[in-house]
Amino acid sequence: MTLSPAEIGLTAAVVLLLFALAAVLLLKTRNGSANEAVLRAQSELSGRLAQFSEHYALEQDKLARLLAEQKLSVLQMIDEKLLLITRKVGEGLQMSAGKTDETLGALRERLAKIDAAQEKISSLSEQVVSLQEILANKQARGAFGEIQLNDLVSSILPPSAYSFQTVLGNQKRADCLLRLPNPPGAIVVDSKFPLESYQALRQAKSEREKLEAERFFKASVVKHIKDIAEKYIIPGETAESALMFLPSEAVYAELHANFADVVACSYRARVWIVSPTTLMATLNTVRAVLKDVRMREEAGVIRREVGLLTEDVCRLNERVDSLFRHFEQAGKDINDIKVSSAKIGRRIERIEDAGSGEGENSAAGRPGKRINFAFMQQDVLIYKIKTGNLRLKQQ
Repeated sequence: MTLSPAEIGLTAAVVLLLFALAAVLLLKTRNGSANEAVLRAQSELSGRLAQFSEHYALEQDKLARLLAEQKLSVLQMIDEKLLLITRKVGEGLQMSAGKTDETLGALRERLAKIDAAQEKISSLSEQVVSLQEILANKQARGAFGEIQLNDLVSSILPPSAYSFQTVLGNQKRADCLLRLPNPPGAIVVDSKFPLESYQALRQAKSEREKLEAERFFKASVVKHIKDIAEKYIIPGETAESALMFLPSEAVYAELHANFADVVACSYRARVWIVSPTTLMATLNTVRAVLKDVRMREEAGVIRREVGLLTEDVCRLNERVDSLFRHFEQAGKDINDIKVSSAKIGRRIERIEDAGSGEGENSAAGRPGKRINFAFMQQDVLIYKIKTGNLRLKQQ
């Protein structure tokens, strides 16, 4: 604790007083005659002590007021800090409460989604169990593959481009026949689902069981490939290749990942193995080929029509030329008729002059006769002479 200057001064005065008292007592013991001096010293010390006490009291009052002011200032500062802290804490609590509400809302939504997903998973599990029971039957498994094949083909190609359960010339029934133009010709798509051998391969635990399952799976797929090549590749009727549809992406992936020799066997037999995904890409290619063929056919029709149109235009040009020649001849004939009519008019004037008995002088004295000529319908030629009426008709 730090002492104020007043406290330090008071302490020093008390110490001096004690030293003085000690000195007085010491002198008293040595010399009794010094009592008066001691008394005077005591009175002086008492006065000084009183002054020091009064000064100390004043300093104490000042110190108390200073401490009170500092305490008040400190309390105000503490109140302000507390108020600020309280405000910040309140705002933080409000923000935390809002975030907590948002988090709880999101959590409730996620829980609702999880519940819905669990319900879907439960329903899907039941469906998977039902599907496994269905696929355990060989006929039902074949029907499953055919239905999936029908859905894919009918959703991509036009109805005229395919047919289902078509009987070929060798009396074999094809699951699906894609009607493509030559080349390549019609392509057969046959659905195969070697589920039993694939499940045996997946469930094999020991190395021996795995080897046996691999041989079983390989033999099953190779048999399907050979059957398709023998039944559905018919020279002159179908294309030189066929498609084997596997309705399971897992079986397709296993075959291409671990049985490259089986895939090579399918290539040699010209039997292309397809899954739902690759069959969809193949069907899109088939649709593009059909569209190209149709465009070529339409282009041929357009070329034929354009050729016929060109012939019609040439024929029209010939007829226009012939009509133009007729018009030219008609114009020439009209000009000839005008010349002939002018000559006839002049001859009629001379005949009229000769018939009236008037000479050239009288003819010169009369006003000139003007002849209007008109070519009327039905070959009737009419002449109107203003000085007289002379009408010649040709029937």
